[in-house]
Amino acid sequence: MMNRRFAVIATLLGTAGAGLLATSPLMGEGEATLAERCEMLAGHVDGDLRISAASFYPEGREAAGGPGSPAATMPPHCLVEGMINERVGADGVTYGIGFELALPAQWNQRYLLQGGGGLNGRIRPPIGPVASGDSNALARGFAVASHDSGHKGGGFDASFMADQRASLDFAETAVLRVTLATRALTERFYGAAPHHSYMTGCSTGGREGMLASQRYPELFDGIVVGAPAMRPGYSNLAAEYGQMLLNQTLPEGDAGPAAFSPAERSVIDREILRQCDGLDGREDGMVMNVEACRAFDPAALQCAPGESTDCIAPARVEALRGAMAGYRDATGRAPYVPYPWDTGITWSGPGLPGFVSTGQSGPFGPATRARRMDVDARLHDIRWDASGRLTSTAYWTNLNAYLGHGGKMLFFHGVSDPWFSAFDTWDYFQRARAANGPEAWDDAARFYMVPGMGHCSGGNAFDSFDLLGPLVEWVEEGEAPGTISAARRNGGQGGMALCPHPSYAYYEGGDGGIAASYSCRMPEEMD
Repeated sequence: MMNRRFAVIATLLGTAGAGLLATSPLMGEGEATLAERCEMLAGHVDGDLRISAASFYPEGREAAGGPGSPAATMPPHCLVEGMINERVGADGVTYGIGFELALPAQWNQRYLLQGGGGLNGRIRPPIGPVASGDSNALARGFAVASHDSGHKGGGFDASFMADQRASLDFAETAVLRVTLATRALTERFYGAAPHHSYMTGCSTGGREGMLASQRYPELFDGIVVGAPAMRPGYSNLAAEYGQMLLNQTLPEGDAGPAAFSPAERSVIDREILRQCDGLDGREDGMVMNVEACRAFDPAALQCAPGESTDCIAPARVEALRGAMAGYRDATGRAPYVPYPWDTGITWSGPGLPGFVSTGQSGPFGPATRARRMDVDARLHDIRWDASGRLTSTAYWTNLNAYLGHGGKMLFFHGVSDPWFSAFDTWDYFQRARAANGPEAWDDAARFYMVPGMGHCSGGNAFDSFDLLGPLVEWVEEGEAPGTISAARRNGGQGGMALCPHPSYAYYEGGDGGIAASYSCRMPEEMD
């Protein structure tokens, strides 16, 4: 069934890999070592696909870790480096979809496409690290592919968008072309096609996973979608809007940008814990009952007349309330969702700071000093951003082709993500459930909130967990996932249970540092 699906796509679209699908393996079984098979791929050309290098690492090698992640040890493998559609663009820059494919010596007959991050522009080591706990996909025996989405550049260098084809490759096409090409190379190397194909990614990689399910539903059997960058124009505006509200509390003559002081941030954190921590049966500094904490009342933060310590000035409390609730247009509608009240909104440790303003520069430049904003004018610009409309995966919810061949999806999102509200991903999940029908959706998808976690990882959180293993079991054995055991990526003590949202981990008693001490309960009240 998998081969038929790929043959249909390749025939209709004429993409790289169509010719390779029909080829025989490099040599018959036993006629060449893995190293020889690997070396024979070097220099291979098929249409606009070119293999620039193929190297065998009999002892494995170290792969650089991503942000917040340590270096990973890659097992013995063949590393294939290649390019699809190399050309000179309209702006005189050389473009093409660069990719790497790691083919492990001990193959489990599965394929995985690794999602990217930011605006891509570089090839990350093909190991499949997202939501894989302490054993990445390559270490488990998956053939893993990674790509740069069609251009070279820094994480948020958008200059490639001057070229139409480069923009289209980033928005969607690179996922299709790289998958077809590297699956075909996998079959050529091993002499057999993968029996199942998967994809995992977070942020831009999460968006890429969503677009695969929406636009190329035949590509994958299972997808893990983490903190997807579904519509960053709207979320970026939410962060800027919150900063603008806080700037309004500054006295005249103070140019800003404004920031919540460390003392104010401590007040916020303590009050969130006071109102929400015990709602999961245990006061441990974690807000597991995410839905119940929607009722958090920031009025309790406010200084009474004559008070000035362990509280926040009324105007600044209202700025915080407005920032968390989000902006509205001239009709009173909310174009974007609220941000969850969670302990990580005040995070100031390693990685991205929490959503509560620090006044510091971020990945996109200095914090705004503005005290006014024409929300409708900004929304007009966002809605007419052609690239944004093409990359957005927030709207298409009809996934009956993907679900129809048995495709499964696991979503996860850090509750304290300062870039993309976890409630936006949850909103998509609910709309997709309504569009596809509860029965079909519940048989194919689960959503996991990760309390305290920032963007994809980090924060005061149990941010190391394995969704890839449960996804494989669901796809191949029909065993739906339930409670997921999580640990701290930074090596901290203890463990926690992650539950399919909207249920949450409720402490039943015993050792609070192990997942077995928790059960999944549904909130008593939900909006």
